[in-house]
Amino acid sequence: MKPAKGSLSSATTRDLLRPLSKVWRKYVAAFPGDPAERQPVHSVYGGAHLFAADTAQKFSEHALQTLRDFAPHPASLASALNLDPRLADTIYERVVRKLQAEAVEDFRIDFEDGYGNRPDDEEDTHAVTAAEEVAKGYALETLPPFIGIRIKPLTAELGARSLRTMDIFISTLLARTRNRLPKGFVVTLPKIVAKEQVAITAKALAALEKANRLKPDTLRLELMVETTQSVFNPKGEVALPDLIKAGGGRIRGAHFGTYDYTAGCNITAHHQSMTHPACDFAKHVIQVSLAGTGIAISDGATNVMPVPPHKPKPGQTLSLEQDGENREAVHRVFRLHYEHVRHSLRQGFYQGWDLHPAQLPTRYAAVYAFFLEGLAESSARLRNFIERAAQATLQGEVFDDAATGQGLLNYFLRALNCGAIGLTDIEATGLSVDEIQTRSFAQILRGRRAMNHAGEVKP
Repeated sequence: MKPAKGSLSSATTRDLLRPLSKVWRKYVAAFPGDPAERQPVHSVYGGAHLFAADTAQKFSEHALQTLRDFAPHPASLASALNLDPRLADTIYERVVRKLQAEAVEDFRIDFEDGYGNRPDDEEDTHAVTAAEEVAKGYALETLPPFIGIRIKPLTAELGARSLRTMDIFISTLLARTRNRLPKGFVVTLPKIVAKEQVAITAKALAALEKANRLKPDTLRLELMVETTQSVFNPKGEVALPDLIKAGGGRIRGAHFGTYDYTAGCNITAHHQSMTHPACDFAKHVIQVSLAGTGIAISDGATNVMPVPPHKPKPGQTLSLEQDGENREAVHRVFRLHYEHVRHSLRQGFYQGWDLHPAQLPTRYAAVYAFFLEGLAESSARLRNFIERAAQATLQGEVFDDAATGQGLLNYFLRALNCGAIGLTDIEATGLSVDEIQTRSFAQILRGRRAMNHAGEVKP
């Protein structure tokens, strides 16, 4: 057979493709993929006036007591949440273990909605005491893996107050820790309506770094997406790319604010919910805008708390009827929160907000059920995918679906990081723990190819 012959010369092909190298470099820079660091499954928001070095431990105790009181065994939690009975024991055991070991993954010390407007001297004092408690927790190793502060919005009225609180808190913290920041520290900026608010905050953080002799870009920033203007700008363009650019490389995450956003869309309070179609639309815009950028996205909160309506008076006990009403009320809100978290997970939002320690059992139950329900299928898919991809590269073929492989790998990384699965569950994928912890599908393939060439693995 004669070799196939086309009409384009090699020189013409090279000329046509030459601009792609520049385009590709820009693409890789703008869309580096998921970050290597762990993403928490939630952010717990609490007023700055209430924060203490042992807050995470208190949340753990409260969450465990809620579980003991209202779902004391796997069957009761399964009944409350309609869990798969085959997974109930595993989910329950892992939820309890998580609440004991690391009930809070991320805590945001709140100087905004959870704190309110107070006299300047009072907020100054709370900025100092909260920073001192973080420093104490840092020394005692009682802080959650991620922590930060939410400041007030940069409005004409509150901008100076917001930057002052940020300055006092960070300066005090660094003074108490000898210029060391807790890992995962971040500042959250709320109610953004213009990119200038982001730019000013980023410049203030740069000034704080210089004043405190920190390396550039040490102080990171998260954006609240809770106004219509932070979804679409006045020109009708998607706003987030410009907001991210205004952050000057400091932006780590974007958190959706359910209730401010729905209020901004004139949705009445009765219908303001994480599952409202207006929220789904906004979150899809966030998701598409930030896909592949390495910026983490987070959903909002369920604002109904699983708190029993009846409390015994000192020296008295509740009646059986009151006990039943308490259980029914708490289980109803358990289910609501569980379904909200599941809704977020199905949409690809693997992080959300929690506002009360009694929400933590259902947060982890929902996350663990989500990952465990798909474990067997995902294990088989990843094992087959690795084998097929490795075989292609070994034979010199081009394997161009690495993104799918990385997506499957990310599923296991998220499940492993939050405690949904253990190291033994990894074995079903055909990967070693060391391979999983490289966090890179491409690196796994390179490693297997090198091993094969060294004669250690058969193709």
